[in-house]
Amino acid sequence: MGDSPDWQRRRRRGFGCLASVILVAALILVLLSTQWLVNLGVLVLLGVALALVARMAVRSGRDPVVVDDLVQAAARVQEGDYTARVPETGSAEQRLLARSFNQMSEQLGASDVRRRSFMADVSHELRTPLSVIQGQLEAIRDGVYPADAAHIAPALDQVRTLEWLVEDLRTLALSDSGTLRLARVPVDLGALVTEVAGDFRLSADTAGVRLEVSVAADVPIVSVDAGRIASVIRNVVGNALRHTPGGGTVTVSVAAEGEDGVSVTVTDTGRGIDPALLPTIFERFTRSADSTGSGLGLAIAKALVEAHDGTIEASSEPGQGTTITFRLPVRG
Repeated sequence: MGDSPDWQRRRRRGFGCLASVILVAALILVLLSTQWLVNLGVLVLLGVALALVARMAVRSGRDPVVVDDLVQAAARVQEGDYTARVPETGSAEQRLLARSFNQMSEQLGASDVRRRSFMADVSHELRTPLSVIQGQLEAIRDGVYPADAAHIAPALDQVRTLEWLVEDLRTLALSDSGTLRLARVPVDLGALVTEVAGDFRLSADTAGVRLEVSVAADVPIVSVDAGRIASVIRNVVGNALRHTPGGGTVTVSVAAEGEDGVSVTVTDTGRGIDPALLPTIFERFTRSADSTGSGLGLAIAKALVEAHDGTIEASSEPGQGTTITFRLPVRG
């Protein structure tokens, strides 16, 4: 016995909605392979949500989302037009599907903006040391400077700057891709902080800044990658020292956080962070107008702390200094 006309219509509607879902899912896969810094978890959840919408539409027999709208919008997104949107009209399922597509398009657009901004910032950071190296070597080649240690040293300094920048970018890339490997070992965090902070004693004394280290007596041993956490400490302490004027103080304290965590707090008496800048200080290349750093230090600190399942936060008041605290679980 053949299907009734009503059932055939409902089946076609279900297939139409399912086709639109497959289209969006395919688009997600295509874009996922070409877009940088797309949140994979969000897109996977979006695909699941779209599949559920299709299933509900098949069961309810309601009108499917207009496939033509999705096809046209998908084509625009595929060509790089992330302003593409579809009308959020129709049944509840239709509106949900359209809203999900629009949110995906908006997210991809934001990711593309971040990618472009990141590339511009990296280009800017590379340009300065390369210009110095080129100028110094050309002057030596042309006989303007003698080829002695004093005139080669500036070029070598800039080579080291490039080396640090490349390593910073590599760390961030590994973090983004989820391939950052941690060699966890039992570590006395108080001793590690004291050792790393000691490396800044000379520069702090030269700048007239007092550097104090305080370690509580009950700090437990933590399971961390000592080299990675040392990098976090260097970035945070170095950043505090750069922004503290002569006569000021930078205090580094280590304390237990209950029975299963340890915190490291770095407080300076500098001028503080612009409130407009504070929410973004852990983002890449965020820096004040007079900063001489690359703007990657705190972003790397955040990536490394979170790789250890920890958290990092900052508080600041203009004219009253800045406090940055990161917390690590005792066991990774």
